[in-house]
Amino acid sequence: MALKKIEPIMTNKLAELAAKGTLKGAEKVITGVKAACDGFSERYTLKGYGDRGFLRMNSNSYLGLALNREVIEAESRAAERFGSGPGAVRFISGTYQSHIELEQKLAAFHGRESALIMSAAYATVMGVLPQFINEDTLIISDALNHNCIINAIRLSRPARKAVYPHLDMTELDKILETGKGQIRRACVVTDGIFSMRGDYAPLDEIVAICKRHEDAYAEGIISIVDDSHGVGAFGKTGRGTEEVTRAQADILIATLGKALGVNGGYVVSSAQVISYLRETAPFYIYSNPITPAEAAATITSLEILDSAEGLKLLEQMRNLAARLRAGLSDLGFETIESEHPIVPILTQDTHRTSALVQHLFENNILVTGLNYPVVPKGEEEIRLQVSANHTENDMDYLLETLKRFLDR
Repeated sequence: MALKKIEPIMTNKLAELAAKGTLKGAEKVITGVKAACDGFSERYTLKGYGDRGFLRMNSNSYLGLALNREVIEAESRAAERFGSGPGAVRFISGTYQSHIELEQKLAAFHGRESALIMSAAYATVMGVLPQFINEDTLIISDALNHNCIINAIRLSRPARKAVYPHLDMTELDKILETGKGQIRRACVVTDGIFSMRGDYAPLDEIVAICKRHEDAYAEGIISIVDDSHGVGAFGKTGRGTEEVTRAQADILIATLGKALGVNGGYVVSSAQVISYLRETAPFYIYSNPITPAEAAATITSLEILDSAEGLKLLEQMRNLAARLRAGLSDLGFETIESEHPIVPILTQDTHRTSALVQHLFENNILVTGLNYPVVPKGEEEIRLQVSANHTENDMDYLLETLKRFLDR
């Protein structure tokens, strides 16, 4: 009965979101996947659109491993063996053999002593950051960091927080200089790959700046990177921003749900840090882990990534992204140079963004458009995401469709 009083408030809030242009609205529901054929990748069918097959250019599955037969079969075998869910949180009776094996393989893959998996990358960031932030901590964040980092900082209630302009290392250096003698501990947190743009943090410079100031902080400076869009999609061997910048953060957080094609999040660091998090991080202690079957599937994905097949997938993905970037430039679209498979079209206009998203949908292409006020005026864009499953024909069809928009 009490909902009758609050539901009008919710209705008004939804109306406000719609008026601002931030209401997400009805979700498109995938009903099936059509097999790749005739030189084109898989096509997705949507509820309400019959048998139309859509080219999916807004998926995080950068290596196409979510549809890999070996990964699917590994998950199926583990589900048959262990059931559909873990049945408990880790410290009670929810730890399975595949969880332990996956954590060991993740630590080895990243050259760390230990790893810990959680239910999602968002939950990992929310669970990890507050454990290193207290009333004596300065937390420093890039202006374009992901929402999970922003909310984790809010949850932490640090003594002081500072935000530096995107990739501005001079300002980061100034902030750490200012905090000397006032703060006992500092944490510098950044995305590895920035999810809307596909550019990356200069982790080598960040680590060097932290080391330069560390002696002035009684409890040191901790560098933390969330490389959820980097691992498995960036660097020659897919080890992400750390590989490209040849630097290593104190704590690395990433996901199992993007390039690895399954579900969940994880953190790697020293054995002492991971032991501490197992005892203190509520998102780990009080939440069920990913299923044993998901862990088994991820082990297979990680083995594929760390093999000759993985190198081939990474190269194919990079080549397709380069083909798309070159085609966009030839058409006169503005984008951001990178080797990452996020390829943004910087439309810089809300009306043009909406019109272009609609044009692509009418031509059976799914993309994500970002308009004001979700992004500031002048920074509107369409985020395209390339997968190793895509083909040259897919890229050419996308570019031809974009050309028709310009001609129209």
